[in-house]
Amino acid sequence: MNTISLAQIIDSVKDLPTLPAIVMELLNNIDNEELNMHDLAQKVSHDMALTAKTLRYANSPYYSTMIKVTTVQQAISLLGLSTVRQIVITAALTGCFPENNCKGFNHKDFWRHSNAVAIAARILARRLKLNPDVAFTAGLLHDIGALVLATCYTGAYEMVLEQRQELQTTQYETEKQLLGIDHALVGETLATQWNFSEVMIKAIAGHHHPEKPGLGFLATIVHVADGIAHALGVTTTPDLAPPEITGQSWESLGLDQTLLDEVLAEAAVEFEKLQEAVEV
Repeated sequence: MNTISLAQIIDSVKDLPTLPAIVMELLNNIDNEELNMHDLAQKVSHDMALTAKTLRYANSPYYSTMIKVTTVQQAISLLGLSTVRQIVITAALTGCFPENNCKGFNHKDFWRHSNAVAIAARILARRLKLNPDVAFTAGLLHDIGALVLATCYTGAYEMVLEQRQELQTTQYETEKQLLGIDHALVGETLATQWNFSEVMIKAIAGHHHPEKPGLGFLATIVHVADGIAHALGVTTTPDLAPPEITGQSWESLGLDQTLLDEVLAEAAVEFEKLQEAVEV
């Protein structure tokens, strides 16, 4: 068993590159509709790689603009602050952890799943009349701890992924058995190091066990969205042991089978459009 201590994780996340300052600003002001659009455009434009990805996403069929977007300011004008904020955060995160040689860890599948959870979380939040931007971002970030493990503890994580397939157990359970730690705790540690908001930290920390006291309702939304994403089967590798959605989560969201079917259908359509547009 290659156990990893929390102290080791804390040291590892300190060595990871931080997100660009503008992305941190966006993450910590997700529910702020008063952000200065001109300032946002200028700050994003100072990062050439981030600008290029933002414009690529903005010009994809998913966002359906009739005019070719050539500047970040134009993207905000055409798509709105909320959408561009999500594009910038997505672009930054996909570039923050480059693909490595962790055998069995498929980066494209990781981002497919993360985007599917984000989409499902946004749909659920809309139906519950909660902030869809916050829910989308929490869904996108929920498994970020797995990226840390694949990047910083490649050999140990390869064993986790191999045993998960052999025993057909969930990734979360296999991590705890082999490493003595799990990606939710690792993600919470990274989110704390990167100074994410408290509500985002709790959503990442609790997306497998949202019933624990003090985690907040967002953790429940991400937990259910995670189950929906697994049900959609968006990854190229079959999920032999998807995590189960807790009964308490179903009840707290007030979901019945009809509503679930509607959310599944809507999420499937949105994800298909996104996949065709930006090759997630």
